[in-house]
Amino acid sequence: MRLARRFVDLATGHPTSEPVSRVLTGARHEHRRPAAMARRRSVMRRSLVIHMTSERTVPLAVALVVLLAGVVSLGPGAVQSVGAAQAESQGPRLAIGGGVAGQLDPATMSDLAGVATTTGLADYVDDGTLYKPVAVDTSIQTATDLLRHYTVKSGDTLSTIAARFDVSVMTIWWANHLSDVTKLHVGQILVIPPVDGLVITVKVGDTLQSLATSYKVSPDAIVEANGLNDPNLIVGQVLLVPGAKGAPLPAVVKAKVSTTRTTSSRSYPRVTGWAWPVLAGGWYISQGFSSYHPALDVADKYGTPVGAPHAGRVIHAGWYQGGEGYTVWIELSNGMVTCEEHLSAIYVSVGQTVYGGQLIGRIGMSGNATGPHVHFEIWVGQPWMPGSYRVNPMRYY
Repeated sequence: MRLARRFVDLATGHPTSEPVSRVLTGARHEHRRPAAMARRRSVMRRSLVIHMTSERTVPLAVALVVLLAGVVSLGPGAVQSVGAAQAESQGPRLAIGGGVAGQLDPATMSDLAGVATTTGLADYVDDGTLYKPVAVDTSIQTATDLLRHYTVKSGDTLSTIAARFDVSVMTIWWANHLSDVTKLHVGQILVIPPVDGLVITVKVGDTLQSLATSYKVSPDAIVEANGLNDPNLIVGQVLLVPGAKGAPLPAVVKAKVSTTRTTSSRSYPRVTGWAWPVLAGGWYISQGFSSYHPALDVADKYGTPVGAPHAGRVIHAGWYQGGEGYTVWIELSNGMVTCEEHLSAIYVSVGQTVYGGQLIGRIGMSGNATGPHVHFEIWVGQPWMPGSYRVNPMRYY
């Protein structure tokens, strides 16, 4: 009886009674199985590639690839990943007005973030780019802020207001487009330029050079007076032209009065041959006659000649203590008296006979005066005597 050779099964580890040849043959087959399977998979992949690259499947494959790429690029994870990569590789950036100014260190980025949070004017995105809004400067430089304003009070005159602000009467006249210096009223608001000159509004065609030529000043003076940063002018721009001059004051029409005039119960005697008290052509009336100012203030340069308003006899020539300063009183033949006050010089004496227009003194600002002018009064009767009163000098011119 033949004994069967027992071997251990290589797969299970249990003894087997199969012949050695069969066991060995099975082991060889098991060793070859993985290789066979690998060959089969390779063949299947080649078949699949051939199938997908065929004429019918190429468009479908391309569309599938594009779709997958879009989904990946739009995913939040992908955006964060890309943003983080950029922030890590490039660092924070500052974008102003649409351009990237440069890389910023973390400390600077932190400071800018604090400013953005505090002001609300800027913000930055995940990659550290700071977007700052940039506004276009549309402001226009004008002299409006340089102009002062004054409200006329009782007793004010152009000369007193001009002296208060250290400008000429004509500067105030031009700046406010006045037509009559005698018609200031309480509560009226006047524009007061900071220096002597004109306040103008730029019109179409005006340039810095054309304005300088027209008003006979230098372009640099206009630039400096207005604090201009840009010499290019804009229509509607308000400018101060220092040292410029406008139209002269309207002249007072002189005429002789040959009839007696009455107002209420007061009579105005018939008088002829009146002469204007200022013997020069540059004078102007800085304040007219009113109930609170019963006189005529005629202003001109300090030292301008002053003449006798009418023929008569000098009854006072010298200093007067009532605030009038150096004063000349002339008594007319009909009992009227003329008074000219605040003089800087007197050329006549008491008892002297003078004719109308004769030089008797010069304009000044003696006594209570804030600017050079002659305070001209006409009295019916002796000044400040009972029953006497003052009349408007313009009734005789």
